[in-house]
Amino acid sequence: MNISDCYCLGRITKPWGVKGQLVLFLDVDTPEDYLELDSAFVEVKGQLVPHFFTIDQLNGNKAVATFEDLSPEQANALVGHELYLPLSLLPKLDGNRFYFHEVTGFHVIDSNYGDLGTLEQVIEYPAQPLFQIMKNGTEVLVPVIDEVIDKVDRANKTLYITAPNGLIELYLGDINK
Repeated sequence: MNISDCYCLGRITKPWGVKGQLVLFLDVDTPEDYLELDSAFVEVKGQLVPHFFTIDQLNGNKAVATFEDLSPEQANALVGHELYLPLSLLPKLDGNRFYFHEVTGFHVIDSNYGDLGTLEQVIEYPAQPLFQIMKNGTEVLVPVIDEVIDKVDRANKTLYITAPNGLIELYLGDINK
């Protein structure tokens, strides 16, 4: 399994207790969906290593898990490593909800400015993720917020937005010139 075929579920943050349990931070919107999870890949030195475990308790985005066939010392060695699951296990989203990787490569149309180009990537800044859109070699950055997203057309790989007033003009100039 390659990392490119997976999504990051979260991270192993610290040991718990004396029996080799570990605290997992699940970087997901609904951690309850993962209560029955019994395995994941742990990234170790660039490689994905499968591990089996049981989730003993869940509190918000933090879970306490007991990993199978690991001594407490081996479990402690996994602290700080990221957890991955295959992309095929991602729940399907519909409507205007989407995964960032899903809209990469979509064509972007603004309700006022028109054709903005191709969504190259979603840049994840701590304060606010941004759409990075390229139009004829010029970068356009648009905040990823519900008020901006009008429609996600998965069939035609098109994202319809209404950018904040004046934002597109900062990058591409005035449409009325």
